Amino acid sequence: MQAQLRKSLPQAAIAWFLASPLTLVLAGFLVLPIVMIVIVSFWGATEFSIYPAFLFDNYEFLLSSRVTYAVFLNTAKYALVTWAITLVLGFTVAYFLAFHVRSLTWQVALFLLCTIPFWTSNIIRMISWIPFLGRNGIANSALISMGVIDEPLEWLLFSDFSVILAFVHLYTLFMVVPIFNTMMRIDKSLIEAAYDNGATGFQTLTNVIIPLTKPGIVIGSIFVVTLVMGDFITVRFMSGSQSANVGRLISNDIALLQYPSAAATAVVLLITVLIVIGILLRFVDIRKEL
Repeated sequence: MQAQLRKSLPQAAIAWFLASPLTLVLAGFLVLPIVMIVIVSFWGATEFSIYPAFLFDNYEFLLSSRVTYAVFLNTAKYALVTWAITLVLGFTVAYFLAFHVRSLTWQVALFLLCTIPFWTSNIIRMISWIPFLGRNGIANSALISMGVIDEPLEWLLFSDFSVILAFVHLYTLFMVVPIFNTMMRIDKSLIEAAYDNGATGFQTLTNVIIPLTKPGIVIGSIFVVTLVMGDFITVRFMSGSQSANVGRLISNDIALLQYPSAAATAVVLLITVLIVIGILLRFVDIRKEL
């Protein structure tokens, strides 16, 4: 039956037929919601109602406000700092698992150990830092008892430090996984050839391992940057509502029932994220990894 069907239909038609179920799912649950958000972003709103229209008022207000640029700059700061820290940590962990752990059993065991924090929800993992970093928390109590400080450090909690710390805790694994996956595909004979030709460990790292790991680095960077830029609950809790990012801006508009304004902000954020992803994809062709 399948053989007869293949003979009667051209290869292109078979390919489209096989891809149609996934295409319908993506169209219904991804493309259609985005289209609706774009449409609503042009609607008008009053204090008590929302009405369909084609207005640029939401975008005009958004792009003419200094608050918008400050919030986007703060979001970019969180994303950039978190990306840099998770890249260093993720690369280090992946390098250790791929090249220093020889046994496959131990590689799997240690990799699963990295996933233990994901057995609980993000909110629980994030809130667990509050009693640790608080004024009378474990960190301050330990530092005072050791004589390192004389009084509690106020900046440990409800600050940019605590926000970035929570982001790093939540999203480092998203950097570890693609880098580790790419490193495991590296032919070990290339590394041995580098050593045989007199290359040092650092030269092998910079000239062999890092270039071959670029696809994993780019994939991990896309994961981390997009997750941080879209997150709002972490900034709210860990900053004590003293800081904001674009996600919180959208959340506040939704809480005030200003859906057109929230939709316009979401569209601008989406465009910004797509630009960032486009820049990252200029460095490497990740289709080889998929």
